[in-house]
Amino acid sequence: MTSTAALPAPRWEEQRSFDELGRALRDVTFCVVDLETTGGSVGDGDRITEIGAVKVRGGEVLGEFQTLVNPHTAIPAFIAVLTGITNRMVADAPSIRSALPAFLEFAAGSVLVAHNARFDVGFLRHFAQEQDLVWPDFEVLDTVKLARHVVSRDEAPNHKLSSLARVFRASTTPNHRALEDARATVDVLHGLMERLGGLGVHTLEELQGYNARVASASRRKRHLADTLPHAPGVYLFRDERERVLYVGTSRDLRRRVRSYFTASEKRTRIGQMVQLAASVTGIECATPLEAEVRELRLIAEHKPPYNRRSRHPEKVTWLKLTREPWPRLSLVKRVLDDDADYVGPFSSRASAESSLAALHEVFPIRQCNERFGRKPSRSRCALAEMDRCLAPCDGSVDEQSYGAVVRQLQDTLLRRPDDVVDLVQARMSALAEQERFEEAAHHRDRLADFIRGSARTQRLAALTGCPEVVAARREDDGRWAVHVVRHGRLAAAGVIPSGADALTWVDSLRLTAETVLPALGPTPAATAEETERILRWLEAPGVRLVDVVGEWTCPVQGAARHVTLTTLAP
Repeated sequence: MTSTAALPAPRWEEQRSFDELGRALRDVTFCVVDLETTGGSVGDGDRITEIGAVKVRGGEVLGEFQTLVNPHTAIPAFIAVLTGITNRMVADAPSIRSALPAFLEFAAGSVLVAHNARFDVGFLRHFAQEQDLVWPDFEVLDTVKLARHVVSRDEAPNHKLSSLARVFRASTTPNHRALEDARATVDVLHGLMERLGGLGVHTLEELQGYNARVASASRRKRHLADTLPHAPGVYLFRDERERVLYVGTSRDLRRRVRSYFTASEKRTRIGQMVQLAASVTGIECATPLEAEVRELRLIAEHKPPYNRRSRHPEKVTWLKLTREPWPRLSLVKRVLDDDADYVGPFSSRASAESSLAALHEVFPIRQCNERFGRKPSRSRCALAEMDRCLAPCDGSVDEQSYGAVVRQLQDTLLRRPDDVVDLVQARMSALAEQERFEEAAHHRDRLADFIRGSARTQRLAALTGCPEVVAARREDDGRWAVHVVRHGRLAAAGVIPSGADALTWVDSLRLTAETVLPALGPTPAATAEETERILRWLEAPGVRLVDVVGEWTCPVQGAARHVTLTTLAP
């Protein structure tokens, strides 16, 4: 356990002096903290393995704190790969009972800062409560929340610490070790302060309550919301040439659209969109779920420039197990009527390629793209020489033996991925013990991509295989919302009127619902995102199934059993 003083290292420029209300940022002591843990949830019994913190004031580092923590439980291989912290490293480290009081003493009197503070502070508070320690009345600042108001998607693809560290040219590269990540967070904090200082944010109170400003010209457009109803639905911002700029959804159209013209709107890009907007169209929907689905369909149709997500549902990749004399795996853009097995859709080709690599590690089927007859006579490839391919090309394997491997692969893809999970995890553990963390990380990422894709396929196919599912839920206003889903597509939505006969009304809704003719694959009638939205609603508390046509089932030993592994991959 170490706690060291540091020489002054100013990182952000002191603001010009003036009479200020509140506490000037240059006078506030911040304690920037980062934790490493055995997992992502303290509620699941996960423990702290490392604490790192940096105390700063006025852009100067006042001191640092770092200690490994013995979690008194095995560190999972995924975590060891991610952090580089192994069971051997923490064997002689202090327990949280001695480490936490030392940290609280170090942080006393400061404002706690963390990147995703809910995670770090949540763990610290939990173990303080477990030890009957009085939790100090810390003020907390979250650099993730602050960055969302300041750093646009044009500058960084997301607001992860690694992305922000590059934006603000942090002197320390985040590497999933507590002290290094805390140092990087200090640089991100100072970078955010520098940027906000130019916008008039000079006190802690202003920093905590910062909202992106809205130009007066935008405020004058509040009347664009006046004709919209207080009802759930979809809204479309349009420019002077009627081009759709942005599509959104809300439970209260008028209130939500009016918020775009006030200081409660924090997104920089959306502020730019509002300045271009000349009109707003509202589409009232019977239920919030119908509004969400309509939003997805309208975004795919209009591809608005200010919507970041869902604009290109057609740009997906599928993993295909071909049907030919010597089957192989390939990546394709669409599902064909060829009796092949498909997994996906994957949202990026990179994740599909990663899944393909995970499968090729386990199943030595051919990786070449050539078409073979039943009795090929070709020379062996390099993969065959390395025993990574059964080499049907030169007759090294017969159809029966090759077919047995293909059937095992098919079972892994569609029903039971345990063979891949067990083998890849064993390799990861072996590499982690040898401290070959970078190689192990490649295996971890491949496994996570495969599990995500396989679980998604099984989850989607379970619902889309049903010709019709009718479900209802009592809404907050006491009325029953009813949805008719056909092959994973929302075919009808409505709310049972007060006093109406429920069964008669539902039968009428089914009769007037959209006719859905399924196509091919796990998403035969809607985008994967639409079906997943519907699934989330169907699985929500209080939903009652009125009728199910067909069988809505998932494999008992399917990929969903392993989906928690994917939360530990970046």
